[in-house]
Amino acid sequence: MNGPHDDPWDEEDAGPVVRLYALTRGRGGTERAELSLDSMVVDVGSGLALRRTEPEYAEIVRLCRVPQSVAEVSAQLGVPLTLTKVLIGDLIDDGRLTVRAPVQAPDDAAGLDLLRSIANSLRGG
Repeated sequence: MNGPHDDPWDEEDAGPVVRLYALTRGRGGTERAELSLDSMVVDVGSGLALRRTEPEYAEIVRLCRVPQSVAEVSAQLGVPLTLTKVLIGDLIDDGRLTVRAPVQAPDDAAGLDLLRSIANSLRGG
């Protein structure tokens, strides 16, 4: 017989999940093509008051004082990536954050050629 405390989804365990669901108003994802794992987001509203009062938004803005990838923001917040994208999207809509293209290494081709050369030498060819 199960007691009242045997439920694996008791209130303590569900707290953060329910909070995030409420924070995003049930939005579990975003269709923003510009928000990939490696998209860089940065605060462009420095000195302006934040329109949103939830602490997650303030933390994102704090993190994005310097450009951060969406994946980095998600990891530092400890929030699932899909929900992080929703929160970042809200801040973009507010004009607080902007998205920059991912930083590309200037000589990606040279690095790839080096890796191919190493692989070929390991194969004996």
